[in-house]
Amino acid sequence: MNARENALCIIRFDHPERVVKTPPTYVLRYQGCDHEAYEGELGDDHPIGSRWVDIWGTGWHKIQEGVMGLPKVNPLAEVETLRRYRWPDPDDERICGRIYQMASAFPGDDRFLAGSHRDTLWEKAYMLVGMEAMMMYFLTEPEFVREVLHHIMDFQLGIAQHYARLGVEFVALGDDLGTQLGPLLGPRIVDGFLVPEYERLFSFYRDRHTRIGFHSCGNVDAMLDTWMRLGVDVLNPIQATANDLDRVRARTQGRMALQGGVSSVIVMEGPPERIAAEVRRRIAQLGQGGGYFCSPDQGMPYLTGHVEAFDRAVEEYGHYS
Repeated sequence: MNARENALCIIRFDHPERVVKTPPTYVLRYQGCDHEAYEGELGDDHPIGSRWVDIWGTGWHKIQEGVMGLPKVNPLAEVETLRRYRWPDPDDERICGRIYQMASAFPGDDRFLAGSHRDTLWEKAYMLVGMEAMMMYFLTEPEFVREVLHHIMDFQLGIAQHYARLGVEFVALGDDLGTQLGPLLGPRIVDGFLVPEYERLFSFYRDRHTRIGFHSCGNVDAMLDTWMRLGVDVLNPIQATANDLDRVRARTQGRMALQGGVSSVIVMEGPPERIAAEVRRRIAQLGQGGGYFCSPDQGMPYLTGHVEAFDRAVEEYGHYS
């Protein structure tokens, strides 16, 4: 069973041979996906102290190594700016051209050809508007919010057309919708504003039998049924400190694969023996019958020795008998 076949068995809860860290993917990204400007390769990889403006007009400031910058300038902070705002065009060669360049270098191995829709909807909206302003506008300017969200999803659907043209088999979507203790947004906001727009993109990919991964940090309990209904195949990162992992697994068993769950605190602090014990525990807890990709619950600048200890533990404990 090659890496791709094994991953499909994990996703389907269909007797995989082994637990692995992540679905094997070769990921296509449009220019601006990782907060780049129209020109240049740097976005989140800018040096510390850098300031730049991305394709959406959001101004960024990089303040910490190994972590994305912070959105400091919000081009749609005021409602009246929407009338003169120029939305990025997904068919602009400066944006979509990189997708085709990356696809031409795909070696055609046993990875999934994949596409990224980072900051799919909610996160892109608050980067444009500002988080506090966006929270208020849900109540005070609902039509403004609906228009912003609809335009963002129009862009994502335009990018999806390019990915589909190239035959992507897996897509990575994501919005951080949880805090450490519960949902960031209430059900009336999520169901009334976000879900109708999500459905447009999810249905596009469901109709094409494309596998869907979704990323949301924080406590995800309130959204599990929504994501399963929308058609998420793999949910990450399932933060160990923010979720009842037994409850998450029980609710998603046989319906939605999980990725993550290994405490990033333990991987950061070590020692290797503690990391190995955490990996073994999570595989036993979350990986019965498939449905689990074992990885840390956050991407962090871990010590090399700790990463190696993690990898060894997944290899040692991740085989099904």
